[in-house]
Amino acid sequence: MKFRDHRVQDTAELELAPMMDVVFLLLIFFIATWQFARFEHDMDISVPAAETQDDKERQVGEIIINVRESGEIVINNSAVNKEQLLARLQLISSEYPDQAVILRGHSNTDFQSVINVLDQVKKAGIWNVAFATTKPE
Repeated sequence: MKFRDHRVQDTAELELAPMMDVVFLLLIFFIATWQFARFEHDMDISVPAAETQDDKERQVGEIIINVRESGEIVINNSAVNKEQLLARLQLISSEYPDQAVILRGHSNTDFQSVINVLDQVKKAGIWNVAFATTKPE
């Protein structure tokens, strides 16, 4: 009868399959969170406060148009003029008729600048428009 020698131990092997599973799960997690963090956040915009506001769920693919204090129009981190904005919105509205647009105007911007952007949105045929506000402090 042969007894096992307890002094000799098998060498430990590194299991790669569970480590690869964890790495792929982390990758999926970061890609999924990146999708939600991808929404444009312009630090130069301080939206006005409103007493009543709806905390609606954000929609994937919604367009955020920022109007800075100087009246500059920013969409997807690139400054555009009114004609370029109209061309982009017309292209998008032809593909997606119920496209959502969020208009974020700086609280100190000229009201006419916001109205000019709203006119371009209407010319493009987009009806689903919301204004971004914050809760008062």
